[in-house]
Amino acid sequence: MINGFRVATILATLAAVILAGTVFFRWAEGWSWLDSYFFTVITLSTVGYGSLVPETAIGKIGTTVFIIVGLGIFAVAIQQFGAFAMRKREEHAEWLVAHLIDPHKTANTDAELPGKKPDDP
Repeated sequence: MINGFRVATILATLAAVILAGTVFFRWAEGWSWLDSYFFTVITLSTVGYGSLVPETAIGKIGTTVFIIVGLGIFAVAIQQFGAFAMRKREEHAEWLVAHLIDPHKTANTDAELPGKKPDDP
């Protein structure tokens, strides 16, 4: 439950930052919604194509604040996604090693296999 809450919180915060950035650049620079969203995402991801550049003073100041705040949130979201993927890979590797050592082994993890029941040999 705590991990699910943490993931939901991180994703909600990331979505809020992207939404806030999109609205801000729409207002400050007068860009279309798509351009504002695109600039927000490429700025957060540090790709920075350079095809859109803030021209107003408030846009430039807002971009620097947005980078400082948003990059940290984006980095945490990417790190959590990577940690989740690594955890799943480790669990799978442990299951695989356990079943390679003793292929007739029956354990609670056998129930996770498609079409397999916990009491099947």
